[in-house]
Amino acid sequence: MNRTTADAEAAFRELFEAVYDDLLVFVERRTDLVVADDVVAETFLVAWRRLDDVPDPLDEARAWLFTVAHNLLRNRQRSEQRQRKLALRILREPGGDTGGEADAAAAHVDLVRAWRHLSPADQEALTLTAIEDLTGPQAAHLLGISRTAFSLRLLRARRRLRQHLRQLPDAEPAPPPAPARTASPGGPA
Repeated sequence: MNRTTADAEAAFRELFEAVYDDLLVFVERRTDLVVADDVVAETFLVAWRRLDDVPDPLDEARAWLFTVAHNLLRNRQRSEQRQRKLALRILREPGGDTGGEADAAAAHVDLVRAWRHLSPADQEALTLTAIEDLTGPQAAHLLGISRTAFSLRLLRARRRLRQHLRQLPDAEPAPPPAPARTASPGGPA
């Protein structure tokens, strides 16, 4: 059913006011508070975009919104799982290092920090193989480059990631290095 803009806004407002609190409690029971707010907001965004798909009786609309929220939560969990898998796959590459729970958590934090230092092209190469599970030839085809070019890109991206991981300080970033001193003629080296 197509509604006028005023009718759509009124229907959405009524739905929002009737279901928001219950939906928030539903989502909060399944995740932390910060994520719950995001999921509920995304749920109502879906409802607004698909307002014609939302069932008319309030009970059915409520169930529809709970289903959307549940699916959004599952999608988030899958995304987080893919990120963890990426961290583990990259760390298992030669030069990677895994240990106990605490070591794995520290490695994940370090990986996130190192990831931020990579170029978008390096991130893309690693993501296509580690998260999207594409083979080298498939990723090369997707990017429109040769298999060899992709293999080199992936190799270099892994190398740079490992290099960033090795260079990360234990806590806060270290101050920039002092300028290199050059020996003056006749002075100490």
